[in-house]
Amino acid sequence: MMSKDHFSPDPQLNRLLEKVVAEVRLFAEKQLRHIHKRVEIGIALSAEKDVNKIFEMIVDEAKVITGADGGTLYIVDEREQFLNFVILHNDSLKIKLGGTSGKKIDLPPVPLKKNGKPNHTHVSAYAALTGKVVNIPDVYQAEGFDFTGPREYDKRTGYRSKSMLVIPMRNHENDTIGVLQLLNARDRNSNEVVPFKAEQMDFVKSLAYQAAVALENAQLFQELKKLFESFIKSITTTIDEKSPYTGGHIRRVVDLTMLIANEICRTADGPFAGTQLSPDEMEELRIATWMHDIGKITTPEHVVDKATKLEGVFDRIHLIDLRFNLIQTAAENEFLKKRLKLLENGNPDSRALQQLEEEFNEKIKTLQMEKAFVLKCNQPAEKMSEDKLDLLERIARKTYMVNGQPRPYLTPDELRNLSIMRGTLTPEERKIIENHALMTIKILNQLPFPKKLANVPEYAGGHHERLDGSGYPFGLTKSKLPLQARIMAVADIFESLTAKDRPYKRPMKLSQALEILKKMKDDQHIDADIYDLFVGRKLYKKYADRELNPEQVDL
Repeated sequence: MMSKDHFSPDPQLNRLLEKVVAEVRLFAEKQLRHIHKRVEIGIALSAEKDVNKIFEMIVDEAKVITGADGGTLYIVDEREQFLNFVILHNDSLKIKLGGTSGKKIDLPPVPLKKNGKPNHTHVSAYAALTGKVVNIPDVYQAEGFDFTGPREYDKRTGYRSKSMLVIPMRNHENDTIGVLQLLNARDRNSNEVVPFKAEQMDFVKSLAYQAAVALENAQLFQELKKLFESFIKSITTTIDEKSPYTGGHIRRVVDLTMLIANEICRTADGPFAGTQLSPDEMEELRIATWMHDIGKITTPEHVVDKATKLEGVFDRIHLIDLRFNLIQTAAENEFLKKRLKLLENGNPDSRALQQLEEEFNEKIKTLQMEKAFVLKCNQPAEKMSEDKLDLLERIARKTYMVNGQPRPYLTPDELRNLSIMRGTLTPEERKIIENHALMTIKILNQLPFPKKLANVPEYAGGHHERLDGSGYPFGLTKSKLPLQARIMAVADIFESLTAKDRPYKRPMKLSQALEILKKMKDDQHIDADIYDLFVGRKLYKKYADRELNPEQVDL
């Protein structure tokens, strides 16, 4: 009976069959390795979103597969007029340009047309235009292509360009989006430059196709990201159109928030030691900060920009000014009538005339003082004491006559607005302003944010919360407020205090703004650790040097 290790009783035939089986096994194992490698490359390419890393992966993997000494990657420009260099690697010359290297490739793009005709003289342009793979054993002996460039390059560097493999990168729609060019395949044993092998071409073509699809997906991802960024900026522009200063406010709060967040991540000691925000978390915070005031789209602009206590669609102080002028004119008319009556008697009493004039002058003086006081009360900087409120109410109770009917110096609504103790907003208007935080959350919750941006509504809507629970819209306490919202709160407050473009207040000095922040820290309105970092690392100074007027910087 023949052994299972033998295929034939003939020893010579048996040895031949064993050799064939061994060769088949080696071939199969090699093909399996290739398949596994393709799968690994495919997974890696599909997972990567950074186009520069994808560019490098394409060239690096193609060089490994073929043993190439150099690799160049071109990408078709948006107008499909040129091939732009994006990667240029050469191991012998220790050259690594483009991609993640940060080193620019200082070479002109390859035109796809010359004199209005397809550029078939440049081998990469030819591959891009025809979709054909070009395998050249020796570029110095090749015909049909212009290799003046490589020869000049060799002359300058002492290099010898020889074998070349040029492969178009085509996407699923069969459009060429790039070209992969490999140079000088080397024999793995002798290290001699050899032509690229035919069996390698299929593998590299497969890689080029996988890479084209992955690259297109990554570019689509970047385009969608760019579109999203543009959408955010357009929303900011919309808010800016409603309020001349809010757009600047948003940009400054973004810069300040990210300044604080980056410093927290760099901190090696104290309460933030070990605190790290991943790149995705930093991006999430940045997007949230850009959108933190999106709810102001719903806020009436005359409330957002209320520069004086009586400002609405227009500043009603002008009506009061006109009213006081009317009262003064009426008083003057009354005085003239009484004086004329005394003079008509023929022999007027001089004491009566003098008393009439004194009473009139006193009345006008009082009226002008009252008018000046009311005008001053309209300004946000005017803080209303009890004495001032009493005087304002006495003025409001005074009346003047119109068509025989008494009218008050000030209407109830005017009195109410002028009596605002601090700032320019009534309690109802303040509620309207505060409602923007809730509207921000409602608007952002309608957007289908991806998983890594899922917290944007929470962070954006939490920047007016206070650690003691006295903030809005939900009255959250520190334990329920994420770090990102607490960072944004400090940035938002500091920017608002120091802003130099608010229509309702003068730019605040740096020392005063920090003193207010300290009081808010002591009152548990803002995070004490963030405040201490902000002041201790002098982040306020970095911000002030960029954004504040020199006269504001008094520290």
